[in-house]
Amino acid sequence: MSNQAYSDTRFTAQVKNLLNKIYGRSILKDSLLERSISFFESLPFNDNKLDKFIYRIAELNTQKDDEKVKRQIEKKEREYRDFKQELKDDSNERHKFLSTICHEIIELSEGSCFAESNKKSAQLLGTIQLLSPTEGKKVAEANECNKPLYKAILCLRLLDKLCLEKANIIKEAQLKEYLSEDDIARYSEWQEQDNESYQSFVEHVKLPLVMAALLQDIGHFHQDAQKIVKGDEGTLDPHRTLPVDDRKALLQINYRETILFLVEGIGAPTYIGNSKADRDKFNVVEHKKLVLIKNLLKSSISPKQGIGNLLKVPQIYTSIILSTKSSYNYKLLPKVYQALNLNAENGNCSQTFVDALRAITGDYPQGFGITYIPKDSDGKSGDHYEYAIVNSLYPDKAECPYCRTATRNLTFIGHGLDVVITLDVNLYNTETAQGFASLSKERLNEILELLSSNYQERKNLDLLPRCWHAGEFFSLKNNQKLWNKNG
Repeated sequence: MSNQAYSDTRFTAQVKNLLNKIYGRSILKDSLLERSISFFESLPFNDNKLDKFIYRIAELNTQKDDEKVKRQIEKKEREYRDFKQELKDDSNERHKFLSTICHEIIELSEGSCFAESNKKSAQLLGTIQLLSPTEGKKVAEANECNKPLYKAILCLRLLDKLCLEKANIIKEAQLKEYLSEDDIARYSEWQEQDNESYQSFVEHVKLPLVMAALLQDIGHFHQDAQKIVKGDEGTLDPHRTLPVDDRKALLQINYRETILFLVEGIGAPTYIGNSKADRDKFNVVEHKKLVLIKNLLKSSISPKQGIGNLLKVPQIYTSIILSTKSSYNYKLLPKVYQALNLNAENGNCSQTFVDALRAITGDYPQGFGITYIPKDSDGKSGDHYEYAIVNSLYPDKAECPYCRTATRNLTFIGHGLDVVITLDVNLYNTETAQGFASLSKERLNEILELLSSNYQERKNLDLLPRCWHAGEFFSLKNNQKLWNKNG
């Protein structure tokens, strides 16, 4: 495996590019994150300049009987309007950029039917997980970059699930307007049966949901928030655990500045055209989208049983799967619903939404490395274990993931089979691991030697691994086809 050339499939390259567009850092400073930081940094200057215009115009108006002063007023008012237009042009450009990203996310994660959307979303979620380092110093930094996209995909699939179940969320006025009882009844086929109606739902509901997911934590990068996160000198670890008071202050700043960026930094786009009727209709529609995004962001803070859970539950899930904390432990990822259930018990989110998300993801996140005991044609367990990777949503049982095999007869392969890993063969299951522990240490070392690329890696691996880190395997182009039909 280590001798092959490292490269990417077209899809993996698309995902990397999309991640960079959202929270990437580069000298071009053109990602969504960097555009928000630039907005926050320039805001005091822009506000000060506007205030100066207003003050000077008011001052001149006290002497407007003078013809020379009148000309000065006209000039200042023109400069004021031009500067306002410049700021509006900037927000239009940011809106266009964000909208383009959101459409790309929807295109990559949704297909022509419900089943295809789930397959594409599994591929997107799995790719993000497999691109994210699971060990070393770059885990927190990479996870911070990858979280918004991961969360946005979960939000889309959670919305689908709740619509299918005719959950109370659909009673929300802004959803009902684009989702009739008939649409709900045929939701899983609606996309392919009625493209125009479904596209309206995508544009007016799904698009704002994705925007809200991407913007939810953007206020963390405001200067005031960064002072808390990094300290006044900017030298503290931004991923450390914050004291309670600092955490509360950070949450307040994040919400305030996120809303500010949404309203002033993004806003509603300007209509382009000559029809007053079309312009009025356009403005109403865009205003509704803005209201929905604000409602989602606001209600996600304390969602109770409402629509805010569409953001809150995926947010909690993602914060564990792609944690930025020093306590991050890859082996504990399948315990994610213990934390989510506890949050629901404490009233931080809705158990209905948590259960719906678990039905979608199962206990094992997409891209997670599974170790399992293969069985022969007679159903007898072998004297070794093999590797597999979780690659599908909606498992029949949450604890039994759908996977693609990554090894066969202790040899890595790029064309594995789709299998269901049941509890009795999954080494993550404590009872299964205990039953398999009777193998000799020599045999376990023999297996490890075949399934690890070098001695140094072998030293750091458990003799009987409960799971495996699949990132290096996935870094090879031939191994990135985990979702191909024929394996």
